[in-house]
Amino acid sequence: MSLTARIHSSVGSIAAEDWDRLAGADNPFVGHTFLSVLEESGSVGGRSGWTPLPIVIEDESSRPAAALPAYLKSHSQGEYVFDHAWADAWQRAGGDYYPKLQISVPFTPATGPRLLLGDRPDLAPALLSSAEQIAAQHGLSSVHATFIAPDQVPLFEEAGWLLRSDLQFHWENRDYAGFEDFLGALSSAKRKNLRKERAAAQEGVVIRALTGAEIRPEHWDAFWQFYQDTGARKWGRPYLTRSAFDLMGERMADRILLVLAFIDGQTVAGALNFIGRDTLYGRYWGAVVDKPFLHFELCYYQAIDAAIAMGLARVEAGAQGQHKLARGYEPVRTWSAHHIVDPGFRRAVADFLERERAGVAQDQLLLGQHTPYRKDSVD
Repeated sequence: MSLTARIHSSVGSIAAEDWDRLAGADNPFVGHTFLSVLEESGSVGGRSGWTPLPIVIEDESSRPAAALPAYLKSHSQGEYVFDHAWADAWQRAGGDYYPKLQISVPFTPATGPRLLLGDRPDLAPALLSSAEQIAAQHGLSSVHATFIAPDQVPLFEEAGWLLRSDLQFHWENRDYAGFEDFLGALSSAKRKNLRKERAAAQEGVVIRALTGAEIRPEHWDAFWQFYQDTGARKWGRPYLTRSAFDLMGERMADRILLVLAFIDGQTVAGALNFIGRDTLYGRYWGAVVDKPFLHFELCYYQAIDAAIAMGLARVEAGAQGQHKLARGYEPVRTWSAHHIVDPGFRRAVADFLERERAGVAQDQLLLGQHTPYRKDSVD
């Protein structure tokens, strides 16, 4: 069978039908719509440091048979898997760490497929080999795949890539009938605390969860203010442009859940979520008021309400945040894989990752002992 690897200048230059046939419909972030919105809005490309470089494997009919959402990176911002120390070490040794190749969804620490294989799982080695060859031929230091769906991690490991793990906090739906049913699974003290937090957050506030055509332009105007404020404080500048939100609202509103808080008719806070086949993904939050527990209400409790109502299996509430633990979100391992071109540098990174993985596993065990769930059947 004849296979050809091609590098494209953008996801938008690939037919949406072809890309989505490979990506599937389960995860909203690897779909053609989301990735092309990032390009069209100017959130990636240009001077962003994220140059789209999707890699497509074509079969003998020149039809796309597998793909990688890949980017040429000139920095390590917006990845949420931190390799700044690696970059410093390699550059002190006289090497150029940047540019590097990044297989990921920009600015999105959510697990999902990174090898878009459609009905051709046998093409995983060809995809990874293509990425390795691009790095070798163009003098790149490394290739990184971040927030890999757990079922794809062995494919990277079999190809000899180095594995890295970290922790996020996810909420699991144990067939709850409603929020009160979820509360019933908690210890009495934690159950009491969550009820107090929700009551305090909701006092004097009207909360609306909007999706599809319910989300109007004025809602995006309000949320843009929240996003800018949060982005400026967290990252120095927001990653997404204003037009990205307009385009997402136009093209994928049915896969968006926008939770807004109103005081005296004015929009004062919001949380943006994306809807997958079995997962609700919390992405951005912001507020123009300082109201106790409103963050927890909009980002965590409203997400739990929505996931139960939609019959979703889990909520992924984004990167970091041990404060999620007390709100019923449990520690879950996330995975990335790394191809380091230089053998000596690879050995040093491999030694570091072995120690780091052991520490992360220990942290997961320790944190798991402090979840708010009842430890026995009697409360």
